[in-house]
Amino acid sequence: MNKSLIFVLVLIYCTNTAFGQAAAPDADIATKNMNPVTKSRLLQIDSSVVTKHQVTISGKIITYTATAGSIPVWDEDGRPVAGVFYTYYERDGVKDKSSRPLVISFNGGPGSPSCWMQIGYTGPQLVNVDDEGYPIQPYGVSENRNSILDVADIVYVDPVNTGYSRIVDKSTPGSKFFGVNEDVKYLAEWINTFITRKNRWVSPKFLIGESSGTNRVSGLALELQNTHGVYLNGVILVSPTDLGIDRSGPLAAALPLPYFAAAAWYHHMLAPDLQQKDLMTLLPEVEDFTINQLMPALSKGGFIDDAKKDEMAEKIARYSGLPKKLILEYNLDIHRDLFQKALLRDKGYTIGRLDSRYKGIDRQAGGSTTDYPAETAAWSNAFTPAINSYLRNDLNYKTDLKYVMSGYVTVWNYDNDHTGENLRQAIAENPHLHVLAQSGYYDGSCDYFDVRYTLGQLDPGGKLKNRIKWICYKSGHMIYMQKDARVSATADLRKFILESIPKPGDPAKY
Repeated sequence: MNKSLIFVLVLIYCTNTAFGQAAAPDADIATKNMNPVTKSRLLQIDSSVVTKHQVTISGKIITYTATAGSIPVWDEDGRPVAGVFYTYYERDGVKDKSSRPLVISFNGGPGSPSCWMQIGYTGPQLVNVDDEGYPIQPYGVSENRNSILDVADIVYVDPVNTGYSRIVDKSTPGSKFFGVNEDVKYLAEWINTFITRKNRWVSPKFLIGESSGTNRVSGLALELQNTHGVYLNGVILVSPTDLGIDRSGPLAAALPLPYFAAAAWYHHMLAPDLQQKDLMTLLPEVEDFTINQLMPALSKGGFIDDAKKDEMAEKIARYSGLPKKLILEYNLDIHRDLFQKALLRDKGYTIGRLDSRYKGIDRQAGGSTTDYPAETAAWSNAFTPAINSYLRNDLNYKTDLKYVMSGYVTVWNYDNDHTGENLRQAIAENPHLHVLAQSGYYDGSCDYFDVRYTLGQLDPGGKLKNRIKWICYKSGHMIYMQKDARVSATADLRKFILESIPKPGDPAKY
């Protein structure tokens, strides 16, 4: 990795009076102007560090400028109430920003900083893991030769109480930030400030979010458009949630089965005739059974006759790799957590929730839930030391403030989550807005068949489906943790971004 060529400090501060009104003494908050590069746990809410770098992408050397810093969140009176940390990558030598795309990137959680996609997927540096995503030492990062920085500038945003972002006004309650709609509102204001400061109003703009970050970017698409006049070219949903679209009862019970089949196939737990099939041949068969036989059977509940119930249990067992007896004990309704506990029970392992390729070991074989998510333990092992070292040593953002990998946002307000409908409305209002959804077959949290249902219900009339695209990969929730999937997925991102920018002069109209 090339070391930084230039080190520049850029300090932008509010007036002392305004800052003094907003801030209260705290171990994590600065109450006076300080250098952000400091051995201190004092947050500098309006400061940045700028460095110069280069990376080779697709065989071509790309030089770029990285800015790591914090921009305030303002209240209604213009006082800073929080500082949001970001890392911004700009390709050098681009004089005309009007045709240079800007990608605004979030992770999910809620409570996750953006480092996962920053050093795992789209950024210019890539966390050190093996080809299947398992941690290796020495920890750190290396060149990401599949980064999308060749075609777009990228800003990675850490929401409040993640990464280095913090509330600075102790009179401001966490409820202002910690909720589906609260999150969208303050981040839209922050994005407005960011694109104004960085002079990106005329640039093509894209949002990308992962997991519950897909709720965030779906809500932001409409909020930015209707409140701030920021019209997007694209929204990218990586491992989307249900986006507030209701599903329950027989529907919820049936939808996971194709994921069960994919995970069982990966671990060689299916009958030989199914195991020898290619995954892409097997899954349509399971999907057809799920829609046309399992859903109607489950809808009968306790009124299903014994013979039919036994037949369904036999088929579920065949496609899931689970014992028929277990399926009958749970009345054909196998929850994802039970599946992840039981699939490899006889072999002494559990499988991961976010990525079922990963195996774990529990204290006891019995029970219906795993002791820990096997994949998260592996990923934290690799990412936590890497992002801390990278920010300090490569981007020169030196601070003793803790970089929070899992934020303190447990009291999260999920009420009135209409983010799927928000996204549909944004697409309808903006003829230039396109959507790309990416999923992993082995994701047991936002499983691929459930995502397909979400996208289908997102636009039940089918009038917008030519602007909604879905692609699935042989990986898990963080699809980029598998090397081949990462290479394909970044290529798909690059293609989507370029194809979503209209030709000069093309009007946004139906």
